[in-house]
Amino acid sequence: METNPIPVLTIQTTPFDDQRPGTNGLRKKTSVFESKKNYLQNYIQSVLSSIDLRDRQGCTMVVGSDGRYFSRAAIEVIVQMAAANGIGRLVIGHSGILSTPAVSCIIRKIKAIGGIILTASHSPGGPAGDFGIKFNIANGGPSPDTVMERIYQVSRTLEEYAICPDLHIDLSRLGRQDFDLENKFKPFRVEIVDSVEIYLNMLRGIFDFGAIKSLLTGPEQLKIRIDAMNGVMGPYVRRILCDELGAPANSAVNCVPLEDFGGQHPNPNPTFAVSLVESMKGGEFGFGAAFDADGDRCMILGQNGFFVNPSDSLAVMAANLSCIPYFRQAGIRGLARSMPTSMALDRVAKAMKVALYETPAGWRFFGNLMDSGRCSFCGEESFGTGSDHIREKDGLWAVLVWLSVISVRKQGVEEIVKDHWVKFGRNYYCRFDYEGVDPRAAYYLMRDLEAVITDKAFISQKFAVGNNVYSVEKTDNFEYIDPVDGSVSRNQVSGSSIVFTDSSRIIFRLSGSGVGVGATIRIYAESYERDPERHSRETQVVLGPLIAIALKISDIHERTSRRGPTVIT
Repeated sequence: METNPIPVLTIQTTPFDDQRPGTNGLRKKTSVFESKKNYLQNYIQSVLSSIDLRDRQGCTMVVGSDGRYFSRAAIEVIVQMAAANGIGRLVIGHSGILSTPAVSCIIRKIKAIGGIILTASHSPGGPAGDFGIKFNIANGGPSPDTVMERIYQVSRTLEEYAICPDLHIDLSRLGRQDFDLENKFKPFRVEIVDSVEIYLNMLRGIFDFGAIKSLLTGPEQLKIRIDAMNGVMGPYVRRILCDELGAPANSAVNCVPLEDFGGQHPNPNPTFAVSLVESMKGGEFGFGAAFDADGDRCMILGQNGFFVNPSDSLAVMAANLSCIPYFRQAGIRGLARSMPTSMALDRVAKAMKVALYETPAGWRFFGNLMDSGRCSFCGEESFGTGSDHIREKDGLWAVLVWLSVISVRKQGVEEIVKDHWVKFGRNYYCRFDYEGVDPRAAYYLMRDLEAVITDKAFISQKFAVGNNVYSVEKTDNFEYIDPVDGSVSRNQVSGSSIVFTDSSRIIFRLSGSGVGVGATIRIYAESYERDPERHSRETQVVLGPLIAIALKISDIHERTSRRGPTVIT
């Protein structure tokens, strides 16, 4: 305990007009947070002030980061401001490290009022990289639109913030640190907790760890290759997959969290996780996975580099949830996916005779469904999958689901996926990302595109590409009415879609999770194939005609001065 009370100061400031949080909180170039005077402080004050004063006084909050550059400096400011604003206790991961799923888990476990996560997800780190601040609410999930709007409105008129600049903590020391503050009756407490333990205990109650350990260590040992991409997941992979479940230490690579992620994009897809893809192609490993910086997304690979499209992964996991003790006991109440995600999950829901919910992009939309007991399992095409065990997508949980399925079915990844296609049919699916597009060009492109495809004359149009003819059946600018609270989300929250008479789809979406300079336009194409004899075709060959139609309708290359997409998944 400090002998002299720490003073609480009120600092005058001026508001910024660009602090509206997006799909995943507020993301900017790191230099904006680091160099703009009071930029970080203003946003943290806006987050804290968005919580009702009566709820804020003496409450508990969780703080964690993916370890990227500027996180430690930001955590110190958050601690100083939380104390000054009446927060009673902060629970922080050791060295500031907590995965996004772990933050959600801890919020729910200790009944915190919410949590602040410092991450820009799969975006690069370092002084020239990206930085983000995300606020999760008391259910452990991302802020809904109402909370984000409240934060933004506070930020627009903010004139001062409260801070205890003389309060300093030791992130390396586990345990409690108490501080006396001026004019505060109770001490302010910081608890530095093991980054992995609470999350690990939760997983023990979901999975059959004995069965997974036998899979990884037994006579028919499955050799795995796990790439933490120098993000937050290194300690979790080593502790859970290696120490707890017996995978050899050399199964895990890039497990030291680095402030710049080793100079790489911590983005778990074939474009950026190249070293993992190459390792898997050799055939030595039967299962591979890569995680993004904050651990909520993962890519799954099978032997010889067999890539599992995230929409397929979602559907395969859903069809095999009975392999998981948690779901055998709790049952499955419903499934959910974002609108741009392929419709493979819909066929599983129909076979299981459970409800299927289609939401806008953004994990926050799943929260209400799970809180109300409508949904047990959900996911998005952007490599994120989760269930009602927490209120975030959960990369390591998804890996353990896959290992559980392999253990029960005694098949490899590729065989499991192909068996799924035989039973349900295959949804060929791909996504083209155009990143760093001029924001004005992106806005006008999407505006003009919406006008074209929602015109009545567009319906029933035919597009001929080679030997393929596609007839438009309907178009849609997606609108979502939340079945729980009746709230409505529209205006390209998830994008505009074209559905053809053969059920093929094209979707155009302006992403809300970009960062830095420019906007991201995404084009999705999907085509269903029932015939097993046609399940082994190249995805780009099957979807080539649809992509050609999308490029023609949008005129995206000409209007953005691009020759092609930045990333294809």
